[in-house]
Amino acid sequence: MKDLICICGPTASGKTGLAVALAKKLDGEVVSCDSMQIYRSMDVGTAKPTAAEMDGVPHWLLDAAEPGEDFSVGRYVKLADAAIADIRGRGKVAIVCGGTGLYMDSLIKGETFAAPSRPAQREYVEHIAEEKGVAYLYEMLKDADPETAEKLHLSDRKRIIRAMEVFLITGMPLSWHNEQSKNRPPKYEPAWLGLNFRDRAKLYARIDARVDEMLAQGLGAEVQALLDRGVDPKTTAMQAIGYKEMAAALRGECTLRQAADRIKQASRNYAKRQLTWFRRNEAIRWLYVDENKDLLEEAVSLLLKQDN
Repeated sequence: MKDLICICGPTASGKTGLAVALAKKLDGEVVSCDSMQIYRSMDVGTAKPTAAEMDGVPHWLLDAAEPGEDFSVGRYVKLADAAIADIRGRGKVAIVCGGTGLYMDSLIKGETFAAPSRPAQREYVEHIAEEKGVAYLYEMLKDADPETAEKLHLSDRKRIIRAMEVFLITGMPLSWHNEQSKNRPPKYEPAWLGLNFRDRAKLYARIDARVDEMLAQGLGAEVQALLDRGVDPKTTAMQAIGYKEMAAALRGECTLRQAADRIKQASRNYAKRQLTWFRRNEAIRWLYVDENKDLLEEAVSLLLKQDN
């Protein structure tokens, strides 16, 4: 059986439970692939696994960053590579588990990102955006990297800034770096498992139930504590589903009931986007949670077939 397994799927589909069960059966450890569980002090709203849910199985890349940090996919790949090397170096199975498709695909492909951010260049580009407007910066990008500019909407300030920053740091357009990355073979060849539901309504019911549970567990208090610590509501972490809506409720912009409904709707929409992303990967072998089969037994069977 392969020593690297990827478990993916939509939110609330039971990925953590399956990953822990497989880890216990195969002598493995779990590498989280969730762009929000990476943040410390964000436990309830990210459905971060508890000690009881982890059941003694080591989990990597939980609580690896502070909520105020602007965590990147490049940083995730670097940390995950190190975790996988450590796990496999001890003869154990690494199980990458999560629903952040960009992080997971970037890790498996071994993408080396165009350039780490440099404060001087980033500040220069952001100064242009502030002083002259994003439209002006976008025109600069069209001259420097027309291929990337064509793919970006004028409202996508963050990516416009990043693309221009890459050009200033490396002297090459981001589109060139991306093309180089595509032409390299994948760094890993994992066995893939995906969780889904035949009946989409059952997935949505689980999502709604999870949101109700988060509220009961103190999501409001968790968000208030982050705000009290001075975490900027505009940071990436605080824009996560659940945190953004709850912060609005705490500011009196909506009721708690309205916030809960918005979290449920946003979570259902996110689940649809996750499924769209993962379905493009033809290597994934799907397990359907609502078919009432022994998921662990079926997962092991599918993993063995992928070894052939």
